[in-house]
Amino acid sequence: MATAVEALWPELAWIEDPELRGAVARTWEQALAESPLTAADLETIPFTLLVPGCPATFMEHKRCVVHIARRAAEVMREHLGRTLPIDLDVVIAGAILADVGKLLEYELVAGQAVQSRRGELLRHPCTGVALALANGVPDAVCHIIAAHAAEGDLVTRSTEAIIVHHADFMSYLPFKTLANAGGKA
Repeated sequence: MATAVEALWPELAWIEDPELRGAVARTWEQALAESPLTAADLETIPFTLLVPGCPATFMEHKRCVVHIARRAAEVMREHLGRTLPIDLDVVIAGAILADVGKLLEYELVAGQAVQSRRGELLRHPCTGVALALANGVPDAVCHIIAAHAAEGDLVTRSTEAIIVHHADFMSYLPFKTLANAGGKA
């Protein structure tokens, strides 16, 4: 399983803190072990079920979010770092883990990704936090998992959570907008 996680996430190497890097990798290992999905499925299933016929895969979306979040955090540190501290490791870890709960929220039926019974009861921010806490992920990163989606509108997001939230929605909203307008993504 560790090899599958390393293949999925070369970006783990960007996390400088070895303890945090290990906790993030273990969380993904557990998610894959408990999921009906395989690592290969993540390269083909849509990243969201909220956009009918979504053409972007789970890993395309995830990789985009992680790269946007990292670059945004670096630019913010460069220009605002004197007045706005940003923990880059927390941003990267949070971006990598934000959708890990989808591995428990989705299942395949006749080759199509659908919401599982667990997913009907618990959205991925909830299951993602549970997986992360079980693997020693610190609260600052769990906060990002919990707050990256609409659930986060009910709490005060940390700076790192704001970065990941916006990176996530930058990669999601264009697909939703096009689908709602009847266009193709």
